[in-house]
Amino acid sequence: MLRITKIILVALVAVWAFLGAAFNILHWGETVGAVRATATMATFDGGAENWRATSSPVVIWLGAMLIPALKTTAGLCCLIGAGRMWAARKDDAPTFAAAKTLALSGCAIAMILLFGGWIVIAETWFELWRSDALRDVALQSAFRYGAMIMLIALFVGARED
Repeated sequence: MLRITKIILVALVAVWAFLGAAFNILHWGETVGAVRATATMATFDGGAENWRATSSPVVIWLGAMLIPALKTTAGLCCLIGAGRMWAARKDDAPTFAAAKTLALSGCAIAMILLFGGWIVIAETWFELWRSDALRDVALQSAFRYGAMIMLIALFVGARED
């Protein structure tokens, strides 16, 4: 039952990633808008005048494209990883542990997006923590998703005897 639970949790991370990527693409204007608002630092007093603020279309579009691309990559890794885990669910512990690798890589990619993109770049570099408009929407969601995915990765990655 423990292995089945791990497989389901990894599959749910894949669902989160695919749904998130789909909604980022379906609501492309909002995706680009959120990245633009973050990069221009225009949602708080004095931000737009900061030397780090940028309205470069290259930076904005690159950031916006990376979000669904990394979510899709994380989702594919988790989905394929869950399939490998399912195939190895009745095998010995070392075989099942080896089957987890791609699933854990998918969780790591999601964490790179959430921590690297939203916490390191958006919150720290572009000072999104100062924005009343985006702080709760973007940063708290990124933290919540990241925390859950990290807990899932720790649980899935735990050794079995």
